[in-house]
Amino acid sequence: VQLQASGGGLVQAGGSLRVSCAASGRAFENYYLGYLGWFRQAPGKEREFVAAVRLNTGSTFYSDSVKGRFTISRDNARSSIFMQMDSLKVEDTAIYYCAADKFPRQVPGDGITEYDSWGQGTLVTVSS
Repeated sequence: VQLQASGGGLVQAGGSLRVSCAASGRAFENYYLGYLGWFRQAPGKEREFVAAVRLNTGSTFYSDSVKGRFTISRDNARSSIFMQMDSLKVEDTAIYYCAADKFPRQVPGDGITEYDSWGQGTLVTVSS
């Protein structure tokens, strides 16, 4: 499975950005009951869960730190996800990684070991 993230950039605090992730590869057919999600890693910090969407139902899940500000969605083909990030804060600055989990968990995992495919990351910088 290949995951290609895009859409990062520089924005002022209070602004908005949209990041995207496109999944490809024949093996991605095995992920239709699983999840695509986003993690982020700020300098000097561990990678943390941000949001995920269940591919068959479209159910969405968020960390408390972004709930109400970020919106994750998937396309009709269920091979791409998008995350609209509004009301951005300086502390949202990080590299954002797209990740895929093929297992049909009731809720998405929030640990990096629960995701078996990762994209290369896209940098989001929020200035004050």
